[in-house]
Amino acid sequence: MNRILLAAFALLVSTAAFASTDHYIRREGDHVQHLKITKIGNDINVKMDVNFEPNAAEAGQKTCSAEVSGDAKATGDNEITMKKQIEGETRHCLLKIKLSGEGATVEQSPECGYFAAGICHFGSDGKELVKIK
Repeated sequence: MNRILLAAFALLVSTAAFASTDHYIRREGDHVQHLKITKIGNDINVKMDVNFEPNAAEAGQKTCSAEVSGDAKATGDNEITMKKQIEGETRHCLLKIKLSGEGATVEQSPECGYFAAGICHFGSDGKELVKIK
């Protein structure tokens, strides 16, 4: 019985040793983008949410919030790609995330408009989301 408990504890500790979560945020006026990357062993999960309120240049637009999440893969040095299938379709929203030591930039495919309509979008427009320490 003690061996089983010890083995279970060792498994829990070893998994936790390979787990990490990083948060990145970008705020530009009333536009907020939040990116969460969770790594457990070789598995990577990405969740991105955005909250946009119209600024002066977007007068007449509506406030929006959007979220997308899914499994991701490392596709290069400091690059992660998340692919989320649009329900009932063969198309996918693709987020290409490039990591630096202090932040991340996000590029989105046009299909991501299914998850983020109106003024909302997941792409960071070439600007960096800052890593929260």
